[in-house]
Amino acid sequence: MKIGTDGVLLGAWTDISNAESILDIGTGTGVIALMLAQKSCAEVIDAIEIDSDAYEQSVENFESSPWGNRLYCYHAGLDEFIEEVEDLYDVIVCNPPFYTENVASGDLQRDQARQNEFLPFNELLDGVSKLISENGIFSTIIPFKERDGFIQLAAYYKLFPSRCMHVKGNPSAEVKRVLLEFTRQEKECEMLNLTIEKERHVYTVDYINLTKDFYLKM
Repeated sequence: MKIGTDGVLLGAWTDISNAESILDIGTGTGVIALMLAQKSCAEVIDAIEIDSDAYEQSVENFESSPWGNRLYCYHAGLDEFIEEVEDLYDVIVCNPPFYTENVASGDLQRDQARQNEFLPFNELLDGVSKLISENGIFSTIIPFKERDGFIQLAAYYKLFPSRCMHVKGNPSAEVKRVLLEFTRQEKECEMLNLTIEKERHVYTVDYINLTKDFYLKM
């Protein structure tokens, strides 16, 4: 699977300042977990991935990284993982599949990574509510059009927004993505905005400052 802008944004934006344990749900090839390992001192960074090929690639990537002793990937779905693990996590991240249209591409890996039927939002939030620590945070990135419904659904699981960043590709584009951070505590949500490019391949200062630690060049 290619490295996508959504994953880079989520890994760079997620707050790990108080994280001793981190969980990446649906890690794919492990990019977000690796980013969080790079920028944190968390002793436990777990990941789960249901696809066999992606799981094997994430394990290889973890073992080849400087942080391999802190990274571990489970070959399991979220429901299986919840049954097996008793630990709670200070930070949970997920770049979820979010296409609600049930259109098969013929590539199961691609469909699992992109289509919501493989990890419905209610199942994701139910799992997060069972795995997050009392003062933990949950970070995710979803389409902007799904924002209000996702926030309402999260409230059912006693998860409340604490930060929200609207993302658009360029100054004239519509907001297409939203980064969301949730906690167990109800409080005022900090509203933020990010534009990625000033023009094609010319990145804004805000985007560079957010992601520069993870690119070889910008």
